[in-house]
Amino acid sequence: MALAAATPLSRADESRPGEADLSGAADAADYIAARCLSDAPLGRVGLEIEAHCFDPADPLRRPGWSEIGEVLDSVPVLPGASRVTVEPGGAVELSSPPLMGAVAAIEAMATDQTVLRSAFAEAGLGLVSLGADPLRPAGRVNPGARYAAMEQFFAASHTGSAGAAMMTSTASVQLNLDAGPRAGWADRVRLAHALGPTMVAIAANSPLLGGEFSGWRSTRQRVWSRLDSARCGPVLGLDGTDPAADWARYALTAPVMLVHAPEAIPVSRFVPFAHWADGRVMLGDRRAGIADLDYHLTTLFPPVRPRGWLEIRYLDSLGDALWPAVVFTLATLLDDPVAADAAAEAVGPVATAWDVAARIGLADPRLHNAALRCVGLVADQAPASLRDGMDHLVAMVERARCPADDIADEAGRTGVPATVARLARRQS
Repeated sequence: MALAAATPLSRADESRPGEADLSGAADAADYIAARCLSDAPLGRVGLEIEAHCFDPADPLRRPGWSEIGEVLDSVPVLPGASRVTVEPGGAVELSSPPLMGAVAAIEAMATDQTVLRSAFAEAGLGLVSLGADPLRPAGRVNPGARYAAMEQFFAASHTGSAGAAMMTSTASVQLNLDAGPRAGWADRVRLAHALGPTMVAIAANSPLLGGEFSGWRSTRQRVWSRLDSARCGPVLGLDGTDPAADWARYALTAPVMLVHAPEAIPVSRFVPFAHWADGRVMLGDRRAGIADLDYHLTTLFPPVRPRGWLEIRYLDSLGDALWPAVVFTLATLLDDPVAADAAAEAVGPVATAWDVAARIGLADPRLHNAALRCVGLVADQAPASLRDGMDHLVAMVERARCPADDIADEAGRTGVPATVARLARRQS
């Protein structure tokens, strides 16, 4: 399977029940393991960047579905060929095609962002790159049946508040990277996970949610951590030597969220997909088929998701001054073999410190040390076009600060609405 920009949730609202049967959970495991990673050279990078849509004249107002749609109708074909989609709460996402190398992917995404922002500015709206909506309560504007069913699922599983925040109040920068040669999969997947806490601490950019300070640098990560770990936790086996088998095990253990019969119906009881595949439980009055399995995989949201390529999902959305440098850093740490070996050693002591990273970021001495070592491995490799951003990133890490600290300082001085309005008016 070739690397591609991952299909956004707003396009994953179709299933084809009954097309092909599964003989049982073992058959499903084989199907997942055979397709989750592709043996290919390293090098291609795809990006997905989300930003919250605000009205700078009234930042408490959430622009509606048709209002955002009218803006998108005015957007020309983007020069970098990114696709534009709208998330449940009205966040706007650009998904780029895979390009060779981080620099090419960054340049294409930056060009497309400029065009998209201009269209929103002409409509009196702005796009704000923060990991969590700092001002408005959770609220869904995307009318897709999938999202209505997801709301019902989260409510039934007693995670309604976190589920609503996840769907409508969070935004991220996501990297899609080639899985690489088969012989290196285990080390590569382990490193992608191990880098998570350090990169979360570096990129933390969401100190507020719904108008209140959360006490966390990355409230986005906190929201995701409050959801079911069987659906949103890291994908790692006991020894991590077979990431394809680990992903199959994870997917079959995870509970079924939605069943198409033919409309999306939430599953209100805990049913591991393996039970449905084996026929121990019938959902939609039938056993699971291949299409149901494909759909189930789109409802799993671990921080590193194998989709033929590696989908790196743990970075907060970031402003233009930092996201290119952060993307370049993470891609280089994973794709450059010398940097990867050194990074694995640097982040080993904090490889599982997800909550600490999200809560206090680089104020933790171990995370600060890992971050210093990681950016030090990459800084000299940045091309001239990224020099200013990389210098900014290095200086920030040296001071043990993250973007959330600057946002918190400004919001404390001027108030949250004024901070959001300023960010929404800025188009570069």
